[in-house]
Order: sequence, then C-alpha cells, then structure tokens
Amino acid sequence: MRESADHPADEESYDPQAAQERWLPVWDKLALNQAGSASDERPRKYILDMFPYPSGDLHMGHAEAFSIGDVGARYAMMRGFDVLHPIGWDSFGLPAENAAIKRGMSPAEWTYSNIDVQADSFHRFGISFDWRTRLHTSDPEYYRWTQWLFLRFYEKGLAYRKASPVNWCPNDQTVLANEQVIGGRCERCDAVVTKRNLTQWYFRITQYADRLLDDMVQLEGSWPDRVLTMQRNWIGRSTGAHVDFAIEGRAEPVTVYTTRPDTLYGATFFVVAADSALATELAAGGGHEADFAAYLEQVRLATDIERLATDRVKTGVFLGRHATNPVNGERIPIYAADYVLADYGTGAIMAVPAHDQRDLDFARAFDLPVVAVIDTGLEDPAVTGIATVGDGVLVNSGPYDGLRKAEAIDRITTDLVARGGGSAAVNYRLRDWLLSRQRYWGCPIPIVHCPSCGEVAVPDEQLPVRLPDPTTVDLRPKGTSPLASNPDWLNVECPKCGGPATRDADTMDTFVDSSWYYLRYCSPDYSDGPFDVEAVRRWMPVAQYTGGVEHAILHLLYSRFFIKVLHDLGMVDFIEPFSSLLNQGQVINQGKAMSKSLGNGVELQSELAAYGVDAVRVTILFAGPPEEDIDWADVSPTGAGKWLARLWRLSGEIGSASAFSVDDDGLRKLTHQTIDEVTRLVELFRYNVAIARLMSLSNAIRTTVDKSGAGTPAAREALEALAKMVSLFAPYTAEELWSRLGHEPSVHQQSWPSFDPLIAANDTVTCVVQVNGKVRDRLEVPPSIDAESLQTLALASATVHKALGDMAVRQVISRPPRLVNIVAG
Repeated sequence: MRESADHPADEESYDPQAAQERWLPVWDKLALNQAGSASDERPRKYILDMFPYPSGDLHMGHAEAFSIGDVGARYAMMRGFDVLHPIGWDSFGLPAENAAIKRGMSPAEWTYSNIDVQADSFHRFGISFDWRTRLHTSDPEYYRWTQWLFLRFYEKGLAYRKASPVNWCPNDQTVLANEQVIGGRCERCDAVVTKRNLTQWYFRITQYADRLLDDMVQLEGSWPDRVLTMQRNWIGRSTGAHVDFAIEGRAEPVTVYTTRPDTLYGATFFVVAADSALATELAAGGGHEADFAAYLEQVRLATDIERLATDRVKTGVFLGRHATNPVNGERIPIYAADYVLADYGTGAIMAVPAHDQRDLDFARAFDLPVVAVIDTGLEDPAVTGIATVGDGVLVNSGPYDGLRKAEAIDRITTDLVARGGGSAAVNYRLRDWLLSRQRYWGCPIPIVHCPSCGEVAVPDEQLPVRLPDPTTVDLRPKGTSPLASNPDWLNVECPKCGGPATRDADTMDTFVDSSWYYLRYCSPDYSDGPFDVEAVRRWMPVAQYTGGVEHAILHLLYSRFFIKVLHDLGMVDFIEPFSSLLNQGQVINQGKAMSKSLGNGVELQSELAAYGVDAVRVTILFAGPPEEDIDWADVSPTGAGKWLARLWRLSGEIGSASAFSVDDDGLRKLTHQTIDEVTRLVELFRYNVAIARLMSLSNAIRTTVDKSGAGTPAAREALEALAKMVSLFAPYTAEELWSRLGHEPSVHQQSWPSFDPLIAANDTVTCVVQVNGKVRDRLEVPPSIDAESLQTLALASATVHKALGDMAVRQVISRPPRLVNIVAG
C-alpha cells in the first residue's frame, strides 16, 4: 500500500505547509538519505557542508549554504551514488560560553538547547542528511578523540608549549591565533586586540609550510582561485639569506633574514622588535634602559596591524649599542622599534632606507644616513623621501658594482657563506598555530604539570579528561582559565611518578575540533579510535565541500595541516581532505549584512511560515550563482511560490487525465533538451540557470495542455522528468507532483531522468557562409551534413553568387555543419 494521500484534481490552491506536514513522516519512515554499508557496491560520494555553530535557530545564511549542498547530495543520489551527507555541530566555543554567562545558565544547557532547535529546523527544511551521523564536538565521546589526537601530535613533537608575546582579546579574556585577528580586532567580538606575554600551547604548522604550499597543485581547478591565493599569501614563502651581524658587547652575532642581500651595502642602521627578548637584552647596560622601558609599554598597546601600517609615524629608541655591517665593516646604530615584529624572522632587521619605505621613514625621523645602492634610474631617495624598490644596477657596493639584482643576490650570498657570515634561507609569513584558550567551554588539554616530571601526557586509557560541572567553576572571564578555579579538578596525581601535580587549565581552540570532524562522520559510533580507518578509506577524501570563503585561512588551512600529519602517522592514505570546494556568497539585505542593529534582519522562520520551505529554497537558488551574494531586498519568494503552485495544478490535470495518442514532438524534443542542459548546469553549480530552464519547460507543458489536452503522452513524460529535476530544489513540491501523477513515493528514490540524444538533437543547425571573411548568408542544414555537400549548398546560394560577382573562387574552407568560408579574388 503506497503511503500517500488523496489529491482531488479539482483543488485550486497548493498549501505548502500541508505538503510539508504530509511528507516529512513519509520520508522518516522510508529512511531516505542513509548512506550504504561497507558491502554496498555503488560508487561512493561524500558531500559535506561546513557544520553549523549552535548560536540560535537557523538563519538566512544557513538556508543558502545548506540548500546548495543539498542539491549536490540529492543529485548524486539520483545518479546512482552511495552518498554520505552528514550533519553535526561545532558546539564548543566562546559565543556559547558568553551567552550562558549572560543568561545565568551552563554553556552545555545553552548549546544543546540550540542544537535541538536547529536540528528540528533542518529536518523541516528538508535537507537530505543522514541523521545517523549526528555528532557534537562538545560530547565527551567526541572530545576524547580530540585529546587523543593532540597527544599523537605531542608525541611527534608537533604540539609544544612556549612563552611568547601573544594576541590578547581584552573583552573575551583569552588569547587568539594570528588568523583570528582581523584588522587588529578579535574576529569573534570585534574588540581591539593587544599583546601579552604568556606561556601557551602551539601546533607546529610551520613544519608543514612547504607541503601546504606545494600540494595546492592538487587543488587547482577544483578549489576557488582566491582561496588558494589567500592561503599562499598567508603562508608567505620567500627566499633570501640569513646574514650574521656582530653586536658590540655580545659574544654571539645576531642573524637577520633578508630577501635582498644585494642591498647590504645600503644597511645604515639595525632594528630589533621592541617587544622581543633580544631588545630587552641589548637595552641592558646600554645607558638607555629607562627610555626603552617607557617605549616598550607604549608598544604593547598597539596591535600588529597598526604596527605594520605603512602610514604610521615611525617611533623607536636607540639602545646604546652598535652592530657591524658584515660586507663593509661599518659600525651602525641599533634601535628598538615597533614596525618590526618579534615573531617574524629573527625579530631583527638590517635597515636599508634607500630601498625600503618604512626604513626610509624611520631614517628621516631619526636623521640617519640614506645610501642608495641600486641605480633604478629614479631620483635619490634621500632627496625625494621615496624609496626605490625596483630592479637596477648595483652602485656604492664595492666589488659588486655593475651587477644586476639577481646576479648580485647569488654572488653576495655565496660570498657570505664562504666567509661563514650567512647562508641561503627560506622564510615564511606563517606562524605556528596558537591553540590554547583561557576559557571553560572547550576541549581540555590532556597534559599534567608535575614539579618533578615536568609535562606529562594523560594516559590514553584515562581519556577523556572531562570538563568539571560548570557550577564548580567561576565562568566569568578574568584573564586566567576558569578551570583553575576548581581545585578538585585541577589538582591530580602525576601519571608518571604519582606525586602531586596539576592539570593544564587551558582548553583548545575550537578550530582543533573542526580540523578533523569530517573524518569522524565516516564512523561516528566507532569506539576504538577517532575514526575507523577502513571507513575513512571508503569515503574520503570529501568529493564536494560547501562553505563560506571566510574560512579560507582558518578552518581550511588547519584541516589540510591535520590531514598531512595524520598521513605521516599512517592513519590516512591521502594528503588533501577536500577534493572540490564551493564557496557560497552571503545573504544580505539592502546592500548590507543582515543585522538587528541596522534593522535589516530577515528571520528565516518568518519567511518559511509565509511562503513555505520550497519557495524559499527556490528563491535562494534562483537568485544567482552560488558564489555571489544575494540581496534579499531584490528578490521575493512570492514568484517562486506561484511557479510551484502552477506545477502542482499541472500535476492534478495531467495525473487525472485519460491518456490518448495525440502527441507533441516539439514538447518531447524540449523535454530531452532540458534534461541534457539541466544535467550539465547542475554539475557546473549553475543552479539558477537550471531552474530557469525548468521554468521554461513548465511553460511549454502548460501550452501543450491548453492546446492538446492534459492526456498528451508528451505532457506526462515532460512533467514526470520535471518532477525528478525539481526534486533537487523543491523536495516537497516534487513529491506532490510525483504522487499526483500516480506514482508511489518517493520521487527522491528515483533515478535522474535520461535523455535521448536523437530526440534532443536539432533537426537543423545554422551554417554561416562567408566570402573573404564577411558573412554573406546563413543556411539551415542537417547536423550530419558532410563537407562536400555543405560546400555545394554554399556555392549555390544566390546571395553568395551576388557577393562573388566577377571574382574567381580560389579556395573553399568547409567546417561542417557550422561554417563555410569562400576565398575569392
């Protein structure tokens, strides 16, 4: 007995809400969208959406992102793939903790209540998830394995702890990775970020910098170019030289990194980062200690972005010491300044003011020498105040005068190496990933600190290190981890010696959780490790990944790093996690991001209540290509709703009509052409154009029904194909159509419609006929016409005869079936 409901053909209006209520329980009973078992012989395809954060109910951005991913998943299922389309929640993190503190509740209570709301909304929105995969990164069953992976990184020397200046968010009272500082502000709360000296945990991502760069070759053409460019720029590999500068009063030289060793003769002073340990060391005993201490306090108030700004007034302080330029022996003064960063290179630079604008600005502010050593044909920077940075011939450079840049770099570097004063070097903008956070709602770091044994890893059998009950800790942000406020949790026995020890009180950055979640989806209930290696081998890498471009540097780079480490550990046999990446745009309103403060917010639930799920989905997908922003002020679900209602009425007419033999060859041809074109458009992610083609087909069906009647075989064939194709974009409406046409549910279990190329083929094509390159005629010819026949037709054309006049035909170039070019003279 088929699970459906009666649909009287004389009903006049389509009720989208009733359709949703009708089909959801049917779909649940049919257990649609479940991935196959290990023995399933169908080809596999892993379709993944970047998992949501449970900050509240779904919003318009969710509607767009998950509609796009759903189309790909549904299409793959209909094409015969065994599809894994999972769902989970990125459920740790600062927003949940801050919201819970504000509301006087626990972070877990806030988080899981929001997850339940979002899960219900996803279910009603008709997204084709395999709900058996559901996971939450804040579940102990999940973060046990996050801790286990941390320990594998630790054993490999890739997780380590060090003291250094770090980004500090004064609002959230926690450290931030460099990638989480946007324009000098916290990417979470927009507070101005400062610097603090703290001992923190890092992942040694820099050890994988070259592989992260070089392996991008695998992603070209399947990842957006701008994402690859952003990652290349963030890693920032450059080649140059390490140069040793002797420092008076210091036994060891200081090494600087430079990409321009050819400008060494122009180095007239030396700069160290004011907040580096080297600056503090050099300031001691130089007679300028007080000036330096005052300046250092000033520097600590500025962000890295401010310090690196080219238009910033240059400040600094003389340290009372000098360095020796290794190529000419000149004694040059050493300054501490804020435009050099402690964690870039060695935290020290040779300053070449003639050929670097920031050095020149500093030199002019402190009345330091400016010596041009590259003749670029431009005026002297000492006069113009504009540094010359182009190529040219070396001058004022002793034995290297007359050499051009590339040759000079090689010669000077070779000579430095021969004298033991330097070496060729590669440097990176990328810094190690700072992963520890001073907040409660995160994955605890599984390390114990013992006075006798030092850092001790928590044994695997003692994992997970669970978070304590939030009522036993002070959750208010205060600059240290709330976990440290619970002595019963903090104080433990050392796993190695049994003596008194303390747990590490920091928690992990949530990007650690999201760097491997897609692996867990392959076997979410697996208990012998973070994932079943064989299950990952069956499904990975992800075939199609959909998410926002804002994750280009954070999540995507970190995930690529994780996979490379896991590959080295022998846990996976691939080196890139996501074979293809699609970035969706934003849903904005009135030209701006939706915001309650701007009064331009649009509530997804109100749109769904007014128009229904399918109308909202079609509107989003029809508004433009997935990667472009959608301005909700420029679109309306009303039009989409009317189109879906017209389809519904057509299905009633055709489904209840008696069949007869009169046919419409034109409609049949259009149907097969539409199947062919929509197939290609879906595979190119041009969903908006695909919907437009379906609308054209529906108009043609209506014309045929009005002209020849609803019982025309071509009309039924067209609407059945249309129902299958519409199921990608409007799943409830498609189910209605399929049922009203007399079929058992579900349309989502049907195969993608096939087209007959003979039916789809045009009877004729247009052939352009040129005489000496100018179009003189257009002929309608069979697609299969041969070159000789096409040439004969072209030469027989009256307009071609007129164009030729008295000219003799010298050559006929025939390119069937589209072109003939006659050369005459």
